[in-house]
Amino acid sequence: MSVQLTFNLPESAFSALRTSPNDFLMEMRIAAAVKWYELEKISQAKAAELAGLSRAEFIDALARYHVSPFQVTERELIEEINRE
Repeated sequence: MSVQLTFNLPESAFSALRTSPNDFLMEMRIAAAVKWYELEKISQAKAAELAGLSRAEFIDALARYHVSPFQVTERELIEEINRE
């Protein structure tokens, strides 16, 4: 099941980004999913689904946005290593 949302954007948004409305919508979905993943609000799998991408494609999108695909802090990683 899916839900369709409608909202208004100024036409200047498309020209400023030099993109079509469809490409803008796709990039907006990806940007939102990347940000929510970065904030640890959603999982990587859910973010990929929201973005309309495969998991591999979403990981590529994370790289484009300079967001790590790993949701582990340095401290957590050190603690994990020290447990072994």
